[in-house]
Amino acid sequence: MDRTVRPWPALWALVMGFFMILVDTTIVTIANPAILRDLDADLTAAVWVTSAYLLAYAVPLLITGRLGDRFGPRRVYLIGLVVFTLASLWCGFSGDIGMLIAARAVQGLGASLMTPQTMAVITRVFPPQQRGAAMGLWGAVAGVAMLVGPVLGGVLVDALGWEWVFLVNVPFGVVAFLLAWRFVPRLETHVRRFDWLGVVLSAVGMFLVVFGIQEGETFDWGTVVGPITVWGLIIAGVVTLAVFVAWQALNRAEPLLPLALFRDRNFALSNVAISFVGLGVVAMPLPLAFYFQVARGLTPTEGALMLVPMAVVSGVLAPFVGRLGDRVDPKWIAFAGLSTVALALGWYIVLMTPEVELWLLLPPSALLGFGMSGVFAPLASTATRNLSPARAGAGAGVYTMTRQVGSVLGSAAIAALMNARLAAELPGSGAEAVRPADGGSAAGLPPSLAEGFTAAMSQSLWLAVAAFALCAVAVLFFSRPQVTVAWSEEKAGPRDRERAPEEALRAP
Repeated sequence: MDRTVRPWPALWALVMGFFMILVDTTIVTIANPAILRDLDADLTAAVWVTSAYLLAYAVPLLITGRLGDRFGPRRVYLIGLVVFTLASLWCGFSGDIGMLIAARAVQGLGASLMTPQTMAVITRVFPPQQRGAAMGLWGAVAGVAMLVGPVLGGVLVDALGWEWVFLVNVPFGVVAFLLAWRFVPRLETHVRRFDWLGVVLSAVGMFLVVFGIQEGETFDWGTVVGPITVWGLIIAGVVTLAVFVAWQALNRAEPLLPLALFRDRNFALSNVAISFVGLGVVAMPLPLAFYFQVARGLTPTEGALMLVPMAVVSGVLAPFVGRLGDRVDPKWIAFAGLSTVALALGWYIVLMTPEVELWLLLPPSALLGFGMSGVFAPLASTATRNLSPARAGAGAGVYTMTRQVGSVLGSAAIAALMNARLAAELPGSGAEAVRPADGGSAAGLPPSLAEGFTAAMSQSLWLAVAAFALCAVAVLFFSRPQVTVAWSEEKAGPRDRERAPEEALRAP
């Protein structure tokens, strides 16, 4: 373990890689129309490019957090960064939709190795009174990355082609690796056993649920093969996940999902809240991207520029919100942010018509950024404040996993909802309507299609509104966080290190 720990350089090195993997969660959104056209895919196949990434990202998170505890967060983070960077190169050279989906799955695995280590290092090297500011930076990166992704994607698609939304990660990944190698400390490791049965149950359950939801419209919510139906797959997935939770309760050795963590009320509620945020953030940009590029005929760059106010406002405000969280109950910051996001999306829904002046859609974009700046940092700091160093990796893995589970379900649900609304609003024309002409069209869709297509996209946004509204309700039940024994192992005394692992679980 390093004798001298410099928390802030370590955090800056980690968030560079963290920024890259979160950008990849949303950057594909703006490239989806171009991928759909160039690789001759349908809407469902194009959405699988995102879902495969999110699914491979979410499922291993419980065990990758433990890998950081066992082998050290620095080592696991660097391995994940290498996997992610090489998979990005594979994505960029994919020649068909199947290869791209496979490469995205490997990319998601690399991201899964990296993400829990970021939160674990914050929890282990920052004292509680500085953790809000650290989480402010972490939250700023999370918020800006998930909102900047579409903007960066638009510029790259127009200038160089959709392949470059992946290839840009290669030089970025090399720099991130060098910085992490130099500044991230080697931290004390803890012996961990791995619950492989839990891994299999969670992976199978998640895949069945996501496949059923996302492919339901493809099979007309009927038979998939033989006696197996879409609803049968979804029910089987839910049952498998229930068996997984039961196994975690029965496993006395070292469960993959340590249910004892959920005794802390704030940790439990933060996980509920962040799952809704993950769902909402993924469900939000896809209808907007298709509205701007298909209904209004904007190029990817022009469509992305419509989201610039959101990214700028969120990026500027998020660090200040993080510092505010050390002095103000983060519950109220999160509630204000989430309510504002739901309001901004409702404003979008009201304004979205085929004829609305585009400049009128900029104020709700700015309001959306204002709300998002108050979401990530208070939720993350509330979730991790009571975690002891010995539980940091497991807690970070659980928290990140629940966010990604929400993202996976959001990706599947928005694909199903968009397909359903297109079929209802444009019967017989929905599939062709989502295919933009080469290079876009300044005129957009003809009036006979534009009205129905726009209605389908605005109706699809209600999914994100519901997700953020439910999240706002959940955070109202937070209790005010208290400073606990969760302290940097490098700075805590021997007595603190002995009592830290269990006392955090007895917090009210």
